[in-house]
Amino acid sequence: MNIKQGSTTFLKVIIFLIGIAVLALCIIWLPGIAIKEPKAHPGDYSLYPLLGYAYGCCVAFSVALYQAFKLLTCIERNNAFSELSLKYLKVIKKCGLTIILFFLLGIITLKVISKISGDDPAGPISLSFMIILATSIITAIVNVLQKLLINILEGNCHNN
Repeated sequence: MNIKQGSTTFLKVIIFLIGIAVLALCIIWLPGIAIKEPKAHPGDYSLYPLLGYAYGCCVAFSVALYQAFKLLTCIERNNAFSELSLKYLKVIKKCGLTIILFFLLGIITLKVISKISGDDPAGPISLSFMIILATSIITAIVNVLQKLLINILEGNCHNN
């Protein structure tokens, strides 16, 4: 096993472990909240949009992880500069933008809930902004890689 294959295998294992954590979040933690909260606050349905956003983020993140896994497979097979890699990067970028959208919707929902309930949502909102910042950085990096790959592929087409 060469160094490149060892690195991609390591990254694939990390992606797989992150995927298991996201699956556990969706199967164990979020349903637990959905069961516990209505019992603690009967008649309060304000949590359900936030759970919907959380599940939407989990789905988008899982799709991005799967696409990253497939991209690493392309890299292992020396197909890093292919139309298939470009397709994977496009999907990863769309997933990043979807996650940002869900977090923005969550912030708006939290602000509305805080106006009604009088609670202070500063903690969850600041954490949401940090996640939006991190996701924006990753999405920008993917966008740059996508543009570089487009330039490389167009350059190869013009040279033929």
